[in-house]
Amino acid sequence: MIKNLVVLGSGSAGLIAALSFRRKLPQIQVSVVRDPSIGVIGVGEGTTPNFPRHLFDYLGIPRKTFYELAEPTWKLGIRFNWGAREHFNYTFAPQLDARLAQLPLPNGFYCDEVFDNLDLSSALMNQRKVFPAQDNGCPDIQPWHAFHIENEKFVAVLEKIAVASGVEFIDGRVDDCRRSDNGLKAIQLEDGRLIEGDYFIDCSGFRSELLGKALQEPFLDFKKTLFCDRAVVGGWERTEEPILPYTTSEQMSTGWCWQIEHERLINRGYVYCSDMISDEEAANEFRAKNPKVPDDPRIVKFRSGCYQRMWVDNVVAIGNAGGFVEPLEATALMIVCSHVQTLINFIQHSQLAPSPSMRDLYNRVTHETWLDIRDFLGLHYKPDTAMKTPFWDRCREETDLSGIEELLEFYRENGPTGFCRYSLQSTQNDFGLEGYLVMLLGHRVPHQKPYQPTDEEWKIWRAHLDTNKRKAQGGLTVEEALAYVRDPRWQWHDNPQG
Repeated sequence: MIKNLVVLGSGSAGLIAALSFRRKLPQIQVSVVRDPSIGVIGVGEGTTPNFPRHLFDYLGIPRKTFYELAEPTWKLGIRFNWGAREHFNYTFAPQLDARLAQLPLPNGFYCDEVFDNLDLSSALMNQRKVFPAQDNGCPDIQPWHAFHIENEKFVAVLEKIAVASGVEFIDGRVDDCRRSDNGLKAIQLEDGRLIEGDYFIDCSGFRSELLGKALQEPFLDFKKTLFCDRAVVGGWERTEEPILPYTTSEQMSTGWCWQIEHERLINRGYVYCSDMISDEEAANEFRAKNPKVPDDPRIVKFRSGCYQRMWVDNVVAIGNAGGFVEPLEATALMIVCSHVQTLINFIQHSQLAPSPSMRDLYNRVTHETWLDIRDFLGLHYKPDTAMKTPFWDRCREETDLSGIEELLEFYRENGPTGFCRYSLQSTQNDFGLEGYLVMLLGHRVPHQKPYQPTDEEWKIWRAHLDTNKRKAQGGLTVEEALAYVRDPRWQWHDNPQG
């Protein structure tokens, strides 16, 4: 039975895991081993809608506290400045896996040419607005949003709430691990202290101190599908630039560039394939595109892939300690929140004594998550027809999408119908069929069922697009919405759990 849980790592993954266990399973003692010499990675992060749901609905963190301390901005989706259309929006509300009641076919059959304003959030993105306005002028904050957040501020918020919730913090650097017949018995620190536990969560990041190093779990590389393995990162203080309500993803010669919007900072990064461009060349291209970045942007190395199992004996890896895929689509915190909830659910139903079959089921579910995301991200690359560089030629020729070949064949034969969902082997991630359809139609991937709407159908469809655009034009900018939620009179309707 699990009585004493030890979390290794005090970054966002470790703190989310520790706080989640403390809130949902208060009978378990939770300790976090924190290495003060590592510090907090000062990067900007994009998230997906499961992130605010986890914070506010699952953990009961008050919105007022979070907004005051973390100072996030809102994210409605991703604007892709690449591909045959030059740009298209991927929002967090259904655009394509949906159908207007007055029309006979799903939305995707009506947007071969026009891929704008398909839903209200896409129209808001086009107008650089974040939320529609209520009758009283206040922002109508919809659930189909995520956040842009500065990691350092977010970690500080989580740590403060974790301490108040009874999580114990132990400072020290890991020197060794003590094994037992059932996995790990203790973590040994450099000063000789032994941190014993009957259950361990590895949130040590890319080092994977417990799962990868101590238990020697094999690693599955995704290099046949995802070629990028480095990023050059920089940013600058915002001046006159408006705060955009979305992440921007832009094609580059040997990869792509993100832009994440914070209130006072703009965070940029160029994700590239080091086999095909040097660090110096990537940094030069990055600076040429973004003249405001510092002269010495930071180079970050990574590998896309995951360990074969996330849960081995009495050790579970969460976050980068278990796997990582390149930054496209902001999957890191999405996976952390999803896997933490799944793990706690399994342990609750096991009455704190999980069986080997429960562990095996968890491993199967989480492994499928990583494979789903690998294939979904690969679909961002292979269909591109716009960029004519060696890297993008390689993406078109070599990207392995065998994991979703059934879906691609069904789409080619039947077009953007919701029945495509039944050709997906698994849907363990948050993107679902909607994400695949956006990529397929966004890249103008051809299919054999083109549809010619009647004049009346076109009239209905165009009225739908115009309505979304008109509503968006009356919406609020990020700056205007932030002013409202910071007004002392603003009230959040929260779960009172603190």
